[in-house]
Amino acid sequence: MREVIFMFAAACVLSALFCAALIPLLRKMHAGQYILGYVKEHESKSGTPTMGGLAFVPAAVAVAAAAGLFADRLSAVAMTFGLAFLAVGFIDDFLKFRFRRNLGLKAYQKILFQLAISLIAGAFCYLNGLTYLNIPFTQLSVDIGFWVIPLAAAVFLAAVNSVNLTDGLDGLAASVSFWYFAAFALLLFLQRSMRTSLSDLSVILCGVLAGYLIFNTNKASVFMGDTGSLSLGGFAAAVGVFSGNALYIVIVGIMFVLSSISVIMQVIYYKRTKKRIFLMAPLHHHFQKKGYSESKIAYVYSLVTALAGLLCVCFV
Repeated sequence: MREVIFMFAAACVLSALFCAALIPLLRKMHAGQYILGYVKEHESKSGTPTMGGLAFVPAAVAVAAAAGLFADRLSAVAMTFGLAFLAVGFIDDFLKFRFRRNLGLKAYQKILFQLAISLIAGAFCYLNGLTYLNIPFTQLSVDIGFWVIPLAAAVFLAAVNSVNLTDGLDGLAASVSFWYFAAFALLLFLQRSMRTSLSDLSVILCGVLAGYLIFNTNKASVFMGDTGSLSLGGFAAAVGVFSGNALYIVIVGIMFVLSSISVIMQVIYYKRTKKRIFLMAPLHHHFQKKGYSESKIAYVYSLVTALAGLLCVCFV
């Protein structure tokens, strides 16, 4: 327990220090967020430094290395996939601020990069025997064999894009991710009745997000950007899939899921009827249009995530 507390504290402090050092550098580089004109509530945020993922992800890697997590194959590969998605997000963010626009990589380019990484993740699971799937709220586990490849790829794709869509308000994606990884840290510990490298990685990710939130809660001094959100999605998928808990991702990450579903519903309904279901999608923007503050929305999203995590833990 003492080591776990140390990892969390070290990750939190290092992340905060990295953020404090990175923000002035981003400002000097004019690496600010370009705000879409139709998001009136966010006009004042234009120019806020982005790519905050370059602070908290390296902090997580540094603490993980110090804790010896790279010696374990699963945690080392999980971090590798998190960094791979960080690279895709960084390219996207870099192109945005380099050309002063809201479009970085084209949609098909981003999807191709993500799909390639996701398929490699699926292949890794199959080749290393990570084909068992735990059924939520039961003690059952099934071996899905070759089907782990398409399942893992789909989970990785869904996770990275869902976290990315949730990253639309100050502190929202980071706070929801904090409780997501906290739930998985506890879930993995109870399932194995012992600490594992993936549970330790989850604790470290909680720590770096806690440090980052100092600078990201409303009013944010820095945004995580696609650099951070795609990486968090990669970590979220890796922790769940590699531990055999891919199905738990949908439950613990319910607010990420709702972000994606709200966008899909909005697009399909609008194309058919030229009308909208929500005032604006993703769902958090609908609540914002309803007059709820960013802090309140982030709190409720975090609360639901924490409760969903506790529900899963109660049945382990």
